[in-house]
This record gives sequence, structure tokens and C-alpha cells, in this order.
Amino acid sequence: MSATDSARPVREATRAEHRADLWLAAGLFVAAVLSVALNSVAGIFGADAPGVEWGLVYAFALTAPLAVRRRYPSLVAITVAVTFFLGMTARVPEVYVGNIAIFVSFYTVGAWLTDRRQATLVRVGIIVGMFVWLTVNTFRAALDPADDALSQAGLFSPFAAYMLIQFLVNAAFFGGAYYMGDRAFAAAEQRAALEERTRELEQEREVTAAQAVALDRVRIARELHDVVAHHVSAMGVQAGAARAVLDHDPVAARAALEGVEESARGALNELRHLLETLRTGDAEPVDGSTVTLAALDHLVAHSQDHGLPTSLTTVGEPRPLSTLIEVNLYRIAQEALTNVRRHAGPGATADVRVRYGPETVELEVANTGRTTLPPRPGLGIVGMRERAAAIGGDLTVAPRGRGGFLVRAEVPTSAAVPA
Repeated sequence: MSATDSARPVREATRAEHRADLWLAAGLFVAAVLSVALNSVAGIFGADAPGVEWGLVYAFALTAPLAVRRRYPSLVAITVAVTFFLGMTARVPEVYVGNIAIFVSFYTVGAWLTDRRQATLVRVGIIVGMFVWLTVNTFRAALDPADDALSQAGLFSPFAAYMLIQFLVNAAFFGGAYYMGDRAFAAAEQRAALEERTRELEQEREVTAAQAVALDRVRIARELHDVVAHHVSAMGVQAGAARAVLDHDPVAARAALEGVEESARGALNELRHLLETLRTGDAEPVDGSTVTLAALDHLVAHSQDHGLPTSLTTVGEPRPLSTLIEVNLYRIAQEALTNVRRHAGPGATADVRVRYGPETVELEVANTGRTTLPPRPGLGIVGMRERAAAIGGDLTVAPRGRGGFLVRAEVPTSAAVPA
């Protein structure tokens, strides 16, 4: 139960339930009036019964509070109980509807009052009052010298049996109302908790769906960035070289333009495979064209062909890794070399190292050249960090003391990848 619910004195009732209470009060009032009339004719209390007009007042006072029983359960229960005691003491000729009214009001306290301590005190008070009233009436009847009174002779006289029945019936009556009220309240709490949990699950489902869409968008954006940025940066270098030598060295310009053409084909080829993979809806590749660590030598050769002297060193015994690890490590190396071409300046070199440990694989891309980053870091480093995190690894990007930058990704090969 939330703090807001505990501050409310009663559970929230619907308009239909409040209308039902009005109809219940009206129906019981009609029944009480008929009961008073019929019992007066039958002479249930003899000549001691008050006039019919008092019976009407009693019927109204007994049933009218039930119209607001869910709004003010404690007040209604006390009012009905006091009215019932006074009516029975005054011998108002009505003994049936009063029992129904007191049962309903007693039950309502247990079923609708959220302050359980108050609910217990009110019900226990009514029970104690009822049994005190029964005890007083028992002594009054025992001292009544009327000739038509039940015989009190013997250890277990008819009078004693009758009074014992009264006590047992009242114990069952109030015990049943007490139990049923508590059960109704517990069922309502369980239903409210279930509804709240259902709302939470629905919200979680919507959030999960939104997160899935967002993650897909990030994954697509990362793949597109890595594929396009790598090839376009190479194309930019080759196009610049072609422009610089176009007038005095047409052969070199032609070779540079051929490099641009080759990079464009490579970009289109990788984009095609990327789009095919996305269309399948699977994380695994649709064919054998997905890049792996075995393709690092081609990446290094491509980098050398586009003006960045690059070396590749493998330490340890290469072993098969999961496709996800190999693809992400390849893309990290690809993005790191792209950044070197873009930011390290002329004369920069790069060294790619892959180390296979017992339980980890480590990728390092170190370069010489400038150590300054652009004033606004792009998406490349963000993408590399996301790729490392996606395979449970750590990424370090930091300037080196002797110039250039170091990109290091260390990935466990046996641990489960975190979600």
C-alpha cells in the first residue's frame, strides 16, 4: 500500500458501488417498514411495544446510514449498532431487518476501512457492547417474575438453554461478519496490488520496446559510421592526392583516382552486406562476408595504400573467437586507423597489435603524430566504447608521451557478455 493509499480513511468506491448502497438502504427501509407493520399486527412484543410511528423512526434510523456505509464505515456501524440496541431495548416490533443492517455495517468496517487498527477497535467495541447488552438483558429476564417466562428450574433449565443459544448465535453472527470483512479487504488489497503490478509491467514493456528501438538505432548508426567514415576518409585522402599531382603527374593522379574508385566499391559492398544483415533481423551475418580479425591484414594493407604506413603484429596463438567479438574488434581497429588518417597529420605511422592471452584478447592501435583531439569529439570514440562494452571489454583511448595516441581494447573470451 502506498503512502497516498494509507492517508485515505477508506478504500475508493466507484459511483456504481455508491448507487448500490443507496438502493440497499432504500430496499432495507421498505423491508423494515413491512416488518414493523407485520410484527405489530402479530403482536410479537405484546402490549409493551411502542406505537407504529416509533417503528417507522426506528426503521429509518436503522437503514438510512447504510446509504453512505462505504464513505463512513465506522460512523455507520456505530450508529446502526446503537440504534439496534435502543430499538431492541424499547421492544420495537422489528427483529429481522435490524440483524441484516447490523451485519452489513459490521462487515463494511472490515472490508472498507483502510486504518486496520481503527477497524479492529470499532468492531471489538461493537461486539463487547452487544454481549454486555445481552448479559444485562439476561439478568433482567432472570429476575422477571412474569408467568409466561421460561422455566428456570433445574441445572440446565429451558431459560438457560435459550440464553445460551442467544450467545452462541451472536458469537457466530459477529464472528462470521468479522472474518468475511477481513477476507474482503485482503482480497481487495491483492486485487489492487495485481492491478498495480499489471500497470508496472505494461510500462516496463513499453520502456523495453522503446529501449530496443533505441538500441537498434544506435547499432545501425554505429555500423554506418564505421563503414562510411573508413572508406570516405580514404577517398578524401586519395582525392586530395590526385588533385595535388593532377597537373604534373597524371599517372599518380590516375592511381589515386583508382584508389578512390576502389574505396567507393568497398563502401558500397559493405553497406550492401550491412543492409542484408539488418533485413534478416538476426545478429549473425547472412553469409561469410562479415569481417573478422583474420581480415586485419587487408585493413592494414588498405591503410598503407591510402598513405598511412601501418604494421600488424600478432602475439600469442590465434584461436577462434565468437563472431561478435571478432567483428567489434575489427571495427575498433578500423575506426582507430580512420582517426589516425584524419587527425594525426602528415608523416604519422600506425602499429596494430593483437595479443591472445589465456582468457582475454587484446587489440592495440598505436600511432605517431599529433596528440591533440578536435575540439568536439566525434562519434568514433563513442562507437568504439559501445563496441567494447557490447562484448564485455574495456577501452582505453589516451595520448602517448612520445606523441600520437594509443587505443587499447581488452576483451574476455570466456566470460559471459553483459546485457
